[in-house]
Amino acid sequence: MTGAPLLGGRDLAVGTTYRSPEYELTEDAIVEFAQQWDPQYFHLDAQAATASPYGGLIASGIQTMAVMQRLTVQEIYGAWKVIAGRALREVEFLRPVRPGARLHVRVRLDAVEVDDERGRADVTSVSELLEGDRVMLRAVTEVVVHA
Repeated sequence: MTGAPLLGGRDLAVGTTYRSPEYELTEDAIVEFAQQWDPQYFHLDAQAATASPYGGLIASGIQTMAVMQRLTVQEIYGAWKVIAGRALREVEFLRPVRPGARLHVRVRLDAVEVDDERGRADVTSVSELLEGDRVMLRAVTEVVVHA
């Protein structure tokens, strides 16, 4: 195979950018997640969070990563023949995510390395979680896909 793999009816070409629909992160979802996975006061209690450095309730960084993953899988990876994730690098939490945020994902393919012998490709991309045009979270991701 000389070019990028054909996956889900589409060639994976370096430079291609994908965008997901929006997802609203509610206050209830933020608090529920925090109760189980990141029980810090600025994720749990809106009133107490007003005295935090954030001035109000914010989502856990881990929750924002989970939202990014969900949107990426539903809207992008779902059309690919993903075998596994390989790496998550250069994770940057750029802005706090607040209740009511309408988030979407933008993924840009940076590299597609095909291994003809194994029938696989390593796909490296920059993934961003955005509210409107503001980047809230950015990470470099690598996945292995069937070629």
